[in-house]
Amino acid sequence: MKFGVIGAGQMGGGIAQVAAQSRFTVVVQDVKQEFLDRGRAVIEKSLAKLHEKGRLTDTPDVILDRMQFTTDLNAFADCDLVVEAIVENEQVKADLFRQLGQIVKPDGILASNTSSIPITALASASGRPDKFIGMHFMNPVPLMQLVEVIRGYSTSDETAQFVTQTAERMSKTPLACNDFPGFVSNRILMPMLNEAIQCVMEGVAEPEAIDGIMKLGMNHPMGPLTLADFIGLDTCLAIMEVLHRGLGDDKYRPSPLLRKMVQAGLLGRKSGQGFYTY
Repeated sequence: MKFGVIGAGQMGGGIAQVAAQSRFTVVVQDVKQEFLDRGRAVIEKSLAKLHEKGRLTDTPDVILDRMQFTTDLNAFADCDLVVEAIVENEQVKADLFRQLGQIVKPDGILASNTSSIPITALASASGRPDKFIGMHFMNPVPLMQLVEVIRGYSTSDETAQFVTQTAERMSKTPLACNDFPGFVSNRILMPMLNEAIQCVMEGVAEPEAIDGIMKLGMNHPMGPLTLADFIGLDTCLAIMEVLHRGLGDDKYRPSPLLRKMVQAGLLGRKSGQGFYTY
């Protein structure tokens, strides 16, 4: 099977790595060679770690040989499945899928790794809504078990079955849901993170105490503010805005503190400063 991934960043690189570990032929595309080089270096490091721990069935070199890195979208022409993992912006994604709909072979399936943008809207843009689906992987992809499989309004049973089987071949657990804002994972998770941020704003407790209470009291492996920093506060804000707009309920209104921190460039781990300093 030929597996395409668009975006060599944290999510795209992780998806590509797991696909190559699963013995698929993998094409990874990004807009700049430097992004591809950086993505490849991260994959090499991750494979070396897994190899040291004895978790790979093939050597890192054999896995990397299955991967092709390119800036050319036409490299996806003969892919059986192409997963998009680029910026969380509906317009940018829709424009990309319009192009892919013209490039990828007619029976090829298109999927988005979006964490909140409507699958049905992206499917319409692709021109092949029956062969379009959401494949929402969790970060970090090589370690996390879940793939949220999101059917759009017109997704065919065959498409859903193919993608479910592919996720299983990648040693993931695919769980199905329908196309509503935030799907299941972010509809439940993001309001919790947003509420933790609101607690900081209102002076209910310090970030360390909020995270400690949720870890020690609720057995969460990571506190909500640490997790928000890990995801990226800009991404959290974008998802909350999708929930607020899509569901029309003020319980999904982004915390003013979240908005202010994003405006200040305090995005969490990736900017070196969020609720904590990195």
